[in-house]
Amino acid sequence: MVNLPKLDRIDINILAQLQKNGRVTNAELAELVGLSPSPCLARVKRLEKGGYVSSYSAIINLAKLGTVQIVFTSVTLGDHRRNDFIRFEQGIREYEELIECHLVSGGFDYLLKFVVKGIAHYQEMMEQILERNLGVSKYFSYIVIKSPVMRHQPAVKLLSGRGTNLEPPA
Repeated sequence: MVNLPKLDRIDINILAQLQKNGRVTNAELAELVGLSPSPCLARVKRLEKGGYVSSYSAIINLAKLGTVQIVFTSVTLGDHRRNDFIRFEQGIREYEELIECHLVSGGFDYLLKFVVKGIAHYQEMMEQILERNLGVSKYFSYIVIKSPVMRHQPAVKLLSGRGTNLEPPA
């Protein structure tokens, strides 16, 4: 098991800055967090090695590529044995349109988030899922009309206990 480093306020600040802009140069990052470049780079490498930074990526504006529809789907399985959950989860992974899958408590089993080209695309995909017999007893679709707030991750500072949602953004 990897011995995870204990995070201090500078580490949290580094993570927060990388979360805002993963393409920031080491020199810019060092200035933002109040370190010289060499110790800053060493901390970033330590955070990466410790698994605190799992990857760097670009967030693509999919609407620029064409029509995009977000659909949330609640799914209830017909049976609730361990193998039923495994079969569903393995089968649903194969759909690239699926961007989130959550096993939830409450009135249904899974909450799925799909990004599709349109309603016809979504319906065709759902028909394929049902034909594959993944154990779906029923499902309900929720078409997204508008997304006034979309965050890709919660703020690192909030989760680390180093900030609250009452503080203005830095």
